[in-house]
Amino acid sequence: MPASQSRARARDRSNVLNRAEFLSLNQPPKGAPEPRSSGRKASGPSTQPPAPGDGARERRQSQQLPEEDCMQLNPSFKGIAFNSLLAIDICMSKRLGVCAGRAASWASARSMVKLIGITGHGVPWIGGTILCLVKSSTLAGQEVLMNLLLALLLDIMTVAGVQKLIKRRGPFESSPSLLDHLTMDVYAFPAGHASRAAMVSKFFLSHLVLAVPLRVLLVLWALCVGLSRVMIGRHHITDVLSGFAIGYFQFRLVELVWMSSNTCQMLISA
Repeated sequence: MPASQSRARARDRSNVLNRAEFLSLNQPPKGAPEPRSSGRKASGPSTQPPAPGDGARERRQSQQLPEEDCMQLNPSFKGIAFNSLLAIDICMSKRLGVCAGRAASWASARSMVKLIGITGHGVPWIGGTILCLVKSSTLAGQEVLMNLLLALLLDIMTVAGVQKLIKRRGPFESSPSLLDHLTMDVYAFPAGHASRAAMVSKFFLSHLVLAVPLRVLLVLWALCVGLSRVMIGRHHITDVLSGFAIGYFQFRLVELVWMSSNTCQMLISA
């Protein structure tokens, strides 16, 4: 018996891992999970039963993870198409923003392009319509001007509401001007200048007798107003196109609720 004990002590001394500097290698690292035993679980006072909600939570996670992985790995066709069109819109808008800043390629023409955009602003149009309404002395002229004023107010409220709802920024970092703040035209989508230009040009083409060259110039003016907003980096291409569409629908709405001459006279006298 003493011989076997001496052999065991000699074996322990020959084991390198039993030295003091290597004792930490025999201990499991802190926070590491305990290895699972292949045999039966020991039943004792220290064992705790699993929480009743753990099994249901694990089942829910196992059911949700494959679906989330499929959504990330296999996006829908509509999502791919929408993201592709959005990327093309942003890229083309940045390329056309040649007057977006002082360091742009067409920076010298920025003042002229901004002046073209101001011709489609709401404040000059509303002020000019009110001035013409005061100076007008015919019932037909007052009727047309009152409905034009209604269309301009409808345009400002519609554009401001949609912009406040979507809150899309422009392709370049540009702060709105004082006139833009007056008409609440502070976001990019839709382009208020483009919607106003489309609505006004369609209104004039329908209710004014104009020669063919003037009709062509009126359409070109509306297109130039929309293009100017892209060139100064204020709107995307889709913002301008959406503005044109909204302006046309606003014109159609004003045509449906057209105020008669008697109604206009009542409003003017009031």
